[in-house]
Amino acid sequence: MFIVLTSLAVAGVVLLFTLMYLLSQRRKVVKRDKSRDAVSMLAVMGSGGHTREMLSLVNSLGAHYSPRYFVIAETDKMSEHKIKETETSNSEIIYIPRSREVKQSYLTSILSTMRAVVFSVPVVFHLKPDVILTNGPGTCIPVCFAGLMLRITGLHHTTVVYVESFCRVESLSLSGKLLYYLIDDFFVQWPQLKEKYPRAKYIGRLF
Repeated sequence: MFIVLTSLAVAGVVLLFTLMYLLSQRRKVVKRDKSRDAVSMLAVMGSGGHTREMLSLVNSLGAHYSPRYFVIAETDKMSEHKIKETETSNSEIIYIPRSREVKQSYLTSILSTMRAVVFSVPVVFHLKPDVILTNGPGTCIPVCFAGLMLRITGLHHTTVVYVESFCRVESLSLSGKLLYYLIDDFFVQWPQLKEKYPRAKYIGRLF
């Protein structure tokens, strides 16, 4: 019974987010000069390959992407170290609970993800980033939902950009599948994925 009630609760939350997101699409989007105007960015870091890819992507962006906020799981020491090595000014590291640990069961990961959402919403609402950038770590799910909520409430128009990891050749990651229809821009690095997921934008290999 507990499993059923928990699953229904999560499904209800996802459905609510989806409906609110669809309604938010009717709002007028404020245009900006992307090559000049300052753009505050919140990048969601994973671990291992996710972090290396994301830092390479962030470092390729213009200086007008500032300030830069990096969200990492509170147990992710490797990402913390890498960020401090490459980012020296006008950036900040934000810590949230990890949505799912390696080999954690799906049942308990539902609860830990809900806990991460509770932490992520006030963080994102406080920072009000112009762009949320992610490449698929589990930590991105609560952050992206918080970004969608920020837009839905009309407090700030946050654009959510997803770049599927280079290692995903034939199928999307779980995070990608969950966010595919909800976010603004979805990029893939392999043509096979573009064929399977036509809403995605093929940008070739970045790394």
